[in-house]
Amino acid sequence: MGDESCAEDPAASARVDGRGGGSPPAALSGGGGEAPALRERRATLERLAGETFDVLVVGGGVTGCGVALDAASRGLSVALVERRDFAAGTSSRSSKLIHGGLRYLEHLDFGLVREALHERRLLVEKLAPHMVHPTPFLLPLKHGLRDRMYMGAGLMLYDALAGRRLAMPRHRHLSHAACLRAVPSLRDDALTGGIRYHDAQVDDARFSVMLARTAAAEGAVCAPAVEVTAFLHEGLRVAGVRARDLEGDTEFDVRARTVVNATGVWTTHMERLAGIERPLLVRPSKGVHFVVPRERIDSEYALILPTEKSVLFVLPWGEQWIVGTTDTDWEFGLDHPSATRTDIEYLLEHVNAVLADPLTFDDIIAVYVGLRPLLGGGAGETAEVSREHAVRRSAPGFVSVAGGKYTTYRLMARDAVDVAAADLPFAADASRTADLPILGAVGLAGAAERLRGHPAAALLRPGRLEHLVRRYGALAGEVLDLAAADRSLAAPLRGAEKYVAAEAAYAALHEGALHIDDVLTRRTHIAFELRDRGREAATHVAALMAPALGWDEATVAREVAHYHARLDAERAAQAMLDDAGSDAARSPVLDLRLTPPPTTTGPGGPADSGPTTTEDRR
Repeated sequence: MGDESCAEDPAASARVDGRGGGSPPAALSGGGGEAPALRERRATLERLAGETFDVLVVGGGVTGCGVALDAASRGLSVALVERRDFAAGTSSRSSKLIHGGLRYLEHLDFGLVREALHERRLLVEKLAPHMVHPTPFLLPLKHGLRDRMYMGAGLMLYDALAGRRLAMPRHRHLSHAACLRAVPSLRDDALTGGIRYHDAQVDDARFSVMLARTAAAEGAVCAPAVEVTAFLHEGLRVAGVRARDLEGDTEFDVRARTVVNATGVWTTHMERLAGIERPLLVRPSKGVHFVVPRERIDSEYALILPTEKSVLFVLPWGEQWIVGTTDTDWEFGLDHPSATRTDIEYLLEHVNAVLADPLTFDDIIAVYVGLRPLLGGGAGETAEVSREHAVRRSAPGFVSVAGGKYTTYRLMARDAVDVAAADLPFAADASRTADLPILGAVGLAGAAERLRGHPAAALLRPGRLEHLVRRYGALAGEVLDLAAADRSLAAPLRGAEKYVAAEAAYAALHEGALHIDDVLTRRTHIAFELRDRGREAATHVAALMAPALGWDEATVAREVAHYHARLDAERAAQAMLDDAGSDAARSPVLDLRLTPPPTTTGPGGPADSGPTTTEDRR
């Protein structure tokens, strides 16, 4: 990533892990030499160790990837390191919404809502129309005229804050009968009417990966599975980091003129690691979602349901519905937050209050959990904490960005780079990202029709070409190139037939996926879309990734066994009644990149993600 050749055709060649210049699809196995993904990773690590960068970003979530893109698009030399996988934390475990935040109007956060709605329009219309899609919502009204006036006034303001040129339709009042026609699953007595409005949905993890790839096209060097173990100093100035390659257990220095800490819920820990005496405090708030089959709720609209603390969303997601979320403090390990039976019962209780046919535990396909990085410590309900973001120059050469919400990632990134650039010994350009489409966006309008003539298109099952375009935009042709070179890759993924086999190979070759969990959980969402949570698909995914990553049979078996163990640990955790019990059940099964092979000993040994043994590291 960041090769000169990327500038000629970034949409066709930009890859994370420093992969620039297109390798032919037939090179899946590396032609008998070093596996292609490993060769490119080695080149990336050599660049990290051998160059001095203007900006080094720590953290590969949506904010960190956004910072890398903002800085690189200004012409700065940029590196990004992520301890686990891109979007492995909060950025793959959100409600998957791009929205203004209707409930924030109650807190009078008008500025936050206005800027979020502006970002929503940019994403839907210009920056990422292939990944951000308008979605109609129904807000049921319980108390007749009073609710209609109060909620109606709020939605009128919501539309007004979106500006004169709207990216989606204005809100509309609906009668009781119209609501039940659109959402037959609602109880007759659960509402007196409703209001329809629009927000947008996003594949959160894929969006973060595509941000990293777009940063690559602009010259950034991005590497997952690289842990920061210490900070380098020149006097009082932060001058880079000491890093460890978690795939090879080697250490090296990465030197930079400025470092941006974009680590979300790990922000406070990273500031302490950098030697900041009064670190920026971030309070982790747990958000739990569960997933049920689409046929269990008959509705044309997503639902937003006010609760005593916040709101509950019922969101369409392909063949499923996502129901969430909770908003409670989390005091345990940050790598693998877990849901409790109590969390799930809370969600069931609130969604069933409006459903004619109540959901049960047996309906639940899967559960996922994320941690919000809320600013500040202290007591009180996490739902009441502002979603504003903060950017702080904590030391010369060291900037932290935290808080905020997914929708406003670009503004957070812009503000962080503005502050970091002030520490550079030269002037930097202003942000360009408001006019810079994410890879896959340019050429989207006619992509499906153009790709019907691709040699591999006729090999796909009906509807799979549209599926690829919806996920990859104009880059879907690159996935088809793999299938054209190897016809077996045009087949459905075994155990997850919604996906094409080529997608798993593409993830390893082009998207920085290093383990099957990266593919099953983040490059796809098989881990929460299927009732077996990807247990069957794991074997096929491992086989598809193996040539690109040089895996032998023992490594494939280890990958599959570890993924199965993760699923078992999550199920056990979800049976517990409190966070302590849930964390104790989930935390023993670490991310595989944090669990070295059995032959590895010494400094790279396993780390415990529990709160009382080894402190969470980024």
